[in-house]
Amino acid sequence: MKKSFLWLLLLLFQIGFSQQNQNWKGYFSYNQIKDVSESSTKLFAAAENALFTKNLATNELKTINTIDGLSGQTISAMYHSETFNKTVLGYQNGLMIVINDADGTMLNVVDIINKNIPANIKKINHFMEYDGILYVSCDFGIVQYKLATLEFGDTYFIGPSGQETRVYQTTVFNNEIYAVTQYYGIRKASVTNPNLIDYAQWQVFNAGYWTGLVTFNNQLIAMSTDNNVYKFTGTTYQQIGSLGQPALDFRAYGNYLIATCSNKVIIFNTGLSPVVTIQNSQVTTHPVTFTCGTVIGSNIYIGTNENGILTSTISNPIAFDFIMPSGPQMNNMFSISSSASNLWAVYGGYDITYNPYTYLGFSLTQFGISKYNETNGWLNIPYSEVLGAKSLVRIAIDPNDEKNVYIGSYHNGLLSVIDDHPTTLYDNTNSTLEISVGSEIWVNSTTFDKNGNLWMTDSRTEKALNVLKPGGTWQSYDLHTILDNYANNDFCKIAIDNSGTKWIATYKNGVVAFNENSSVGLKKITQGEDAGNLPSIDVRAIAVDNRNQVWIGTNRGLRVLSSTGAYNSPEQMKANAIIFDENGLARELLQDQYISDIAVNGSNQKWISTVDSGVFLFSPNGQETIYHFTIDNSPLPSNVINDIEINAITGEVFFATDKGLVSFKGTSTRPADNLDAVYVYPNPVRPNFDGTVKVAGLVSKANVKITDIEGNLVYETTSEGGTIEWDTTAFGKYKVASGVYMIFIAAEDTAETAVKKVMIVR
Repeated sequence: MKKSFLWLLLLLFQIGFSQQNQNWKGYFSYNQIKDVSESSTKLFAAAENALFTKNLATNELKTINTIDGLSGQTISAMYHSETFNKTVLGYQNGLMIVINDADGTMLNVVDIINKNIPANIKKINHFMEYDGILYVSCDFGIVQYKLATLEFGDTYFIGPSGQETRVYQTTVFNNEIYAVTQYYGIRKASVTNPNLIDYAQWQVFNAGYWTGLVTFNNQLIAMSTDNNVYKFTGTTYQQIGSLGQPALDFRAYGNYLIATCSNKVIIFNTGLSPVVTIQNSQVTTHPVTFTCGTVIGSNIYIGTNENGILTSTISNPIAFDFIMPSGPQMNNMFSISSSASNLWAVYGGYDITYNPYTYLGFSLTQFGISKYNETNGWLNIPYSEVLGAKSLVRIAIDPNDEKNVYIGSYHNGLLSVIDDHPTTLYDNTNSTLEISVGSEIWVNSTTFDKNGNLWMTDSRTEKALNVLKPGGTWQSYDLHTILDNYANNDFCKIAIDNSGTKWIATYKNGVVAFNENSSVGLKKITQGEDAGNLPSIDVRAIAVDNRNQVWIGTNRGLRVLSSTGAYNSPEQMKANAIIFDENGLARELLQDQYISDIAVNGSNQKWISTVDSGVFLFSPNGQETIYHFTIDNSPLPSNVINDIEINAITGEVFFATDKGLVSFKGTSTRPADNLDAVYVYPNPVRPNFDGTVKVAGLVSKANVKITDIEGNLVYETTSEGGTIEWDTTAFGKYKVASGVYMIFIAAEDTAETAVKKVMIVR
């Protein structure tokens, strides 16, 4: 009874999770392969934090990611059990996820995470199945996991005196289990010994330094740290091959033994003779480094660090194909930008102090550009085509022609991309941009105004504000008079209001406001009660909302300037905190939070992201929290949100994180000019649908009434943006019955009306 109850709870959780995620979509990269597994009919490939499979008979690719229930953490090992039809993922933090391949349900196993051992030694390195038990090699030892009951068994600490030790791999040979440790050689014990939790039961089989061990063709084969492959023959071992470099993956499947290094893969037959050697230099179409490999039937499958799975045949290992679901180049996106039909992404960047040399590693990033649309999927433009522009940081899409895209480089200036082809790199030789550091030009904050002028900042220069006009002419504006230490100042984003005033976020000077068509000149909002009331001079996000308020996100909280008209006042502009009531106590909204971005939707609601607490959706005035999404209650792969973008036409909200891109299907779209194109979806509403009905194409503040066929009112609302949603209940009390429902729509002044129908089938 107890077990049945637990399974019922698990089923309800899985159903709830599935329904919750109907509004989410994942856009993950499947390029960086961490591990592969196999069956006789299917290839399994684990990317950084997502999984894909290929049916070898039909060639069908299927993806699984956080939308389906996976964790956003980094995968470190994977294993598919043909016997139990389950796929098990292991993570760097010790998490295990068991996927039932029959129905796709998932079980999160947190026992290793919860173990009372240091968090930095919980990484899962390898899975080995024997007699229904999965032996899990971890950085602290070995754990048993029973695949039939999905329960943990014993934990083995097999270092000297029972101490924790890293175990790379295990295998069973002649009824004995062997474990390869980092510092204490290969240890073995009887696999049927009921007391293996006693470290004394584990004998030293070989005291050398080894990295891998497998059972192959009834022989024990090992990989040594001297980069050679050995066969154990009784009490000695015999070299059977040499790799010349460290092995990253060592496995046996079917009739082949596979050793993978970063630059080569060697495949041995049952006679332990090398039959195929593949060098990464043989692959000329794409640069690749290898991570793992396997053989299924007569085909070779090699995981790469850049381009998914490389495949060839044993009989002709010179013709290569790539297996990889459509996706962006990387999961760690620095920034994104959306137009009506395209989403663009770049990968950065600069670190928290605006240093482009220490963003990732200790050199300038050399990444390409990614573009997505619903029709064609992902287009990835490699770095080799971006005219040498390093550290690409911000994207601006021409609102009058979305084929024209401009991308700021935090090293080389401004890159122009026309019709998906990088065409021009603007620098100090062909524009007003100036050199700021050495020979570098740090361009950020690329933003179009309503007249088609492209504005951008040029950090650490006197004439830091530049504009490229539609006719191709350039102009620059001197900001150094209002900046404290302009030569050490960096800029973040620009927001432009309806009057053309530029609101510029800075690293060390708060917010700078400027309008070239006004006599007001330069003004600044900074820290201190008399200087603007910001909680910090470090401003990371800025947005002008639909009511002409300026929302300012800093590294220490949020402030709001009540009106853009304050720019024209002779008084010092002052931004204020949003104060809300929490159980009778006055609280400041997002106090001390490090805010990374602010985006305003069609209903004037505010999406605000943070660097460690996920993303919030607030009501237009900030007094109500509508959503707070984190990795614990949503498919967000990370609580580190780098950027937010909203497709104003569809309402889809994109979240770029350091571990992948996901979107939420919002309903706050841009209002239409009239009611000519109102539509309802889904229509009809079928019995298995569990979402909401959307009425789209509305004008702002349209009155929407929904009645049954007899005229009884079941729902009424007023639109904020271009879309409303109905949960198919009668004012939230109960689900309405099957039937046709009438939707009556009237503009605020009642000058326009429309009538639609929706059919509901229960």
